[in-house]
Amino acid sequence: MAAASPPLLPTTVVPAAAPSPTPAPIPTAFSSADATDTNPAAIRAFLSRLVDTTRRALSGARPWSELADRSALSRPESLAEATSRLRKNLAYFRVNYAAVTALCLAASLLAHPFSLAALLALLAAWFLLYVLRPADAPPVAAFGRTFSDREVLGGLVAASAFVVFLTSVGSLIFSALALGAAVVCAHGACRVPEDLFLDEVDQAAGGGAGNPLLSFIASATGGGRV
Repeated sequence: MAAASPPLLPTTVVPAAAPSPTPAPIPTAFSSADATDTNPAAIRAFLSRLVDTTRRALSGARPWSELADRSALSRPESLAEATSRLRKNLAYFRVNYAAVTALCLAASLLAHPFSLAALLALLAAWFLLYVLRPADAPPVAAFGRTFSDREVLGGLVAASAFVVFLTSVGSLIFSALALGAAVVCAHGACRVPEDLFLDEVDQAAGGGAGNPLLSFIASATGGGRV
């Protein structure tokens, strides 16, 4: 007699577990798209224009030995003579005087690290959020909402006004510029102009050459974007 087969046990099919949903990303202050809005090619082009404009502007500087020539310094006899000297020296040493003023500003900022950091942060915000953003970039998203270009511009203007007028940055900049202007005026009024460069100034004024700095600013901000 054949042995009875063992009874079959009931089996159950365990359904496959459904894939767990991917957790939504935690929203941050600014969307990740804002980090890629700035085109690296635009940054490189902007820096290239800045370096080229600076080089062309500094190429017009007069020899510093002429600026520091102590034998050409004398006290003006009248206010009219001082004004005439200042006008001629400003036309001749304009690049050197601009460099002296910039040096005074840089020295003042380096002596106040907080003001320097605030000014650099403000400039970075202007360049990243407005100047260097492509025209077809998506709107800036922050704190759960998007901001139009006009709102971004208004925020940058308000931040600039706050930094310049309600912190020590503004007074520091104004005092440094005033110090630079005082040095320039004192030197321009005391340095005796020489006839050998007056013709050069007249030719440069009549040549119609544009200001490199102004042309750079116009090209950088043309149309509001790069």
